[in-house]
Amino acid sequence: GSTNIDVNVSIGTIFSIHCKKSTGKEVTGEDLLQKGEDQVAAGYVIYGSSTMFIYSSGVGVHGFTLDSSIGEFFLSHPDIKIPEQGSTYSINEGNSETWFDKQKKLISYLKEVDKSSGRPYKLRYIGTLVSDFHRTLLKGGIFMYPGDRENENGKLRFAFEGAPLAFIVEQAGGRASDGTQRVLDVKPSHIHQRIPLFIGSRNDVETAEKFLISD
Repeated sequence: GSTNIDVNVSIGTIFSIHCKKSTGKEVTGEDLLQKGEDQVAAGYVIYGSSTMFIYSSGVGVHGFTLDSSIGEFFLSHPDIKIPEQGSTYSINEGNSETWFDKQKKLISYLKEVDKSSGRPYKLRYIGTLVSDFHRTLLKGGIFMYPGDRENENGKLRFAFEGAPLAFIVEQAGGRASDGTQRVLDVKPSHIHQRIPLFIGSRNDVETAEKFLISD
């Protein structure tokens, strides 16, 4: 979200931790190109109205808020659990003309009025991945950065964005998909590999997959 710095919108930092698989001191492709489920920890820091540190080491998700008066982080959000279903969707609709038809049908479905299924959903989009994900993690719903006709695999990077956030959301009870499969099952072929991302409440991501996988 670095483009939002100049306009004072929340931004963030994402990190991911893996075990070194190769022997010796050098870092190799075997070390860098691991499946998402091989992470041992992941997290992010969000800089907004407050500074928060969110992380998981594979046993739940915990959030800490910075007390700037003493320079310490205090546990403010223990054992975060994302709602099974939300009421918002997050996506850049400015790209809608380049979306594939299945993506267009998914968004149209979310906008339909059907009280029995909790629709219509509300649009919430900040344009900072960490901020949009953070809101989704706490409130529920779904964040989407799909592939489209101009960028078939989207623009988010698997190793630096998709995989660590997928690790976090699953530890909170949610789901992360590339539209057809679980993100943490993906084995990258290069370090800057990009991936479509559908992440958030389990029921909402499963709904998205039904549209995206359908014939």
